[in-house]
Amino acid sequence: MAAKHEEDKVAQGDLVLVTGATGFVGAAVARAARAAGYQVRVTARPGSSRANLAGLDAETVYLDLAAPESFPAALKNCRYLLHVAADYRLWVPDEAAMRKVNIDGSLALLRAAAAAGVERCVYTSSVAALGLTDDASPADETTPIKPAHHVGAYKRSKYDAEQAVRGLARTQNIVIVNPSTPIGPGDIKPTPTGQMVLDAARGKMPAYVDTGLNVAHVDDVAAGHLLALAKGRQGEAYILGGEDLMLRELLALVAAQSGRKAPTLRLPVGPLMPIAWAMERIAGRTGKTPLMTPDILRMARKKMFFSSRKAQEELAYAPRPATRAVADALTWFRKEGRLA
Repeated sequence: MAAKHEEDKVAQGDLVLVTGATGFVGAAVARAARAAGYQVRVTARPGSSRANLAGLDAETVYLDLAAPESFPAALKNCRYLLHVAADYRLWVPDEAAMRKVNIDGSLALLRAAAAAGVERCVYTSSVAALGLTDDASPADETTPIKPAHHVGAYKRSKYDAEQAVRGLARTQNIVIVNPSTPIGPGDIKPTPTGQMVLDAARGKMPAYVDTGLNVAHVDDVAAGHLLALAKGRQGEAYILGGEDLMLRELLALVAAQSGRKAPTLRLPVGPLMPIAWAMERIAGRTGKTPLMTPDILRMARKKMFFSSRKAQEELAYAPRPATRAVADALTWFRKEGRLA
């Protein structure tokens, strides 16, 4: 394993390429990098929304993870790469297409970065690629991984991608970060979690399932990327999380801050499974994302709790409480007219 990367080797003012900057986390990372003094180049595909790039002092170039021929021009003259882009969907009609982007595309980009002389890369994985404990205690980067933990195409793709990236990191200067569930401003699409927060704030979520998740402020996750760039050890992975909450607790936070009544009806997973199967079959015919799938319900049986202790101790990562993440998300949704 390579020696610890010295922070003073990461020079502000150098050019960093941020992929996925039209998305929620990628935009936050790009803005954090620019605020820290880096020169920033961001990537976008033709036809993708540029709303998250508004007001950002950055060069925008074309890059498509499914088109390796687009990589050299995007990487030209870059000293660093923050690879945030991924196909993040909880249901896909074609798993192979997701794997082509999340695995093949990511590996090809990281290899191209090495060929282009990029000195250091931060690869954005996910806690979805990590193991879970049997007793719902917080998992960390060393928690054993079982096949049953990786339910769904997205989790499988991120796990396989991270394992392959770990292989590259034996000889290439790559640091891995594993964000948990980001919440906060700029969730334009929104993400599945952002949509849940939005629905709860609108009073459109009367019930919940008994699951748990780790909530992190998106700006803390962005800051964690830059800390990994500056202080992370080659080949190491760092969880960028926040606060462990049961879903009912998260919905109660949203309700309290939006003047709504918190949902009190808990739905058992078992009886919902036939409905989820039916929704998935319909989605297979229509191509429209279902509200619920069997994989989503299987994931709900697990408590997705995680510890960021390693990032806190090695990177000085300092996550804020979930209350702040929810408050900032609702402020942004309100400003955008999404709560009406």
